[in-house]
Amino acid sequence: MPTPAHFLFENAHIFTADPSQSSAEAVAVTNNRITFVGSRAEALAFKSPGTRVIDASGGTLLPGFIDSHFHMLYGALNLDGMQLEPATNYEELSQIILAYAAEHPDDAWLPGTGLRYNVGPGHTPLNRHHLDALVADRPIYINAFDGHTSWANTLALKMAGIFNGGECGPNSENVLDEHGESTGELREPGAYQPVSDMVPKPDAARKRALLQKALRLTASLGVTSVHNMDGDSERAAIYAALEDLGELTCRIYLPYSVSPETTPETLKKEILALKQAYNGEMLRAGAVKFFIDGVIEGFTGLLVDPYTDNPSTCGAANYETEHFNRLVAEADRLGMQIFTHSVGDMGVRWVLDAYQQAQKLNGRRDSRHRIEHIELVHPQDLPRFKELGVLASMQPLHSPMVVDENDIWPQRVGRERWPLSFAWQTLREAGATLIFGSDWPVVTQNPLRGVSNAVTRQPWAEGMPQQRQTLTETLIAYTRDAAYGEFQEHQKGQIRAGYLADLVLLPKNLFEIPPADIASLKPALTMADGRVVYEA
Repeated sequence: MPTPAHFLFENAHIFTADPSQSSAEAVAVTNNRITFVGSRAEALAFKSPGTRVIDASGGTLLPGFIDSHFHMLYGALNLDGMQLEPATNYEELSQIILAYAAEHPDDAWLPGTGLRYNVGPGHTPLNRHHLDALVADRPIYINAFDGHTSWANTLALKMAGIFNGGECGPNSENVLDEHGESTGELREPGAYQPVSDMVPKPDAARKRALLQKALRLTASLGVTSVHNMDGDSERAAIYAALEDLGELTCRIYLPYSVSPETTPETLKKEILALKQAYNGEMLRAGAVKFFIDGVIEGFTGLLVDPYTDNPSTCGAANYETEHFNRLVAEADRLGMQIFTHSVGDMGVRWVLDAYQQAQKLNGRRDSRHRIEHIELVHPQDLPRFKELGVLASMQPLHSPMVVDENDIWPQRVGRERWPLSFAWQTLREAGATLIFGSDWPVVTQNPLRGVSNAVTRQPWAEGMPQQRQTLTETLIAYTRDAAYGEFQEHQKGQIRAGYLADLVLLPKNLFEIPPADIASLKPALTMADGRVVYEA
């Protein structure tokens, strides 16, 4: 007699992501595991008076989405302050800032996040004068959507002591005008940290409330696991406290954040301690995260050839090559999985070189090292992903869908490099394993919008290669292969008996609706670890 199920899903189009059983009629869940996947008739054996039967009404049941590039705490903290993502021009930006200032008359600072580039008047670069014209008697500090550039008004710059420039960290710039005064544009943390450090921070209670809000949002979008890109012992302790209280409704894989100041000794001490302390099903450590470069928009992404609209630079790296290679080799020697942020084609090459050197020094193993973003790749480096077993961790919502004045990325690299920009299909055909995520809060964490972009993308110009993904490929990149990307393919990312009960139920059959309609779908139910954590 089968163990009675706590939940029984039926009348669903079930996308299992299981290559041995691609479809089914019913799914049973007992405690936090899937106990049956098969026909509706056979599933009746798992039904008891205590079983909750969920009629999917012909909707799609699939494994919970795994977001392979996420910033949980950073995103949660960004839920405070001005939300600037809706602003596509200076007029809209002005309305948001003025409204927020009026609604918060007693706030000492006016912080904001999510800003696009070139939203000054007439889609020119934003500067401190544009912000001064809106509010001059209170400091304004706002971040770009990607977190790599910030803007401040004159008062904020003077309060931070950087109005006339000052020392910056690696690959960072406080952009100065002809008078040696800051324009208000601060590229990368080494430039904007002095202002950022002055913005009032939420206390522990507010931080927890924002995290709870972020987790509710995550659950409502069908995300049941994230690979969290900013990790240390402090953040791990925060997530662990939520888990102890039963409030962690999303699994978190937490790489340790490495900086250019990190030494091999610190690396060994910190990451081994994290891996030992956090190795459960809801919260795990055991990986490291590097940044090799910045972003294309801010000219800090590292390119093989100069920027098309600024031929004086190819960008820069955050590390000296020898130092980066030494840290990568040490992390690999310690058995850690390595994630490295790299958007530029030269940055990608540097990372592949470092991974290759680590293999030569330490021997080849199933390391599953990853490169995050890969917004641009050089054709010579395409086969190296398969040769080295390196995963391509990419974000469908990062690619501009069209070339227009709202996104400066295409003009930065120039038309000749468009064919290998956000080259999902080209990398796939070269043998790379693709895993997908959002990079929230850089863009919305909504995976269905990411799926929609992946399956509807069109070439930017006639004759360019097709990078569009099939629906099946895209869903696999958000589920089974994403689980592979964190060494968890044996227990999640598929609807399979014995696997963790992480599921999302959508109200319609994904394979029968127009691809463009996928973005507007909203989950009917999300289950994480056998618990219903969201229900419409």
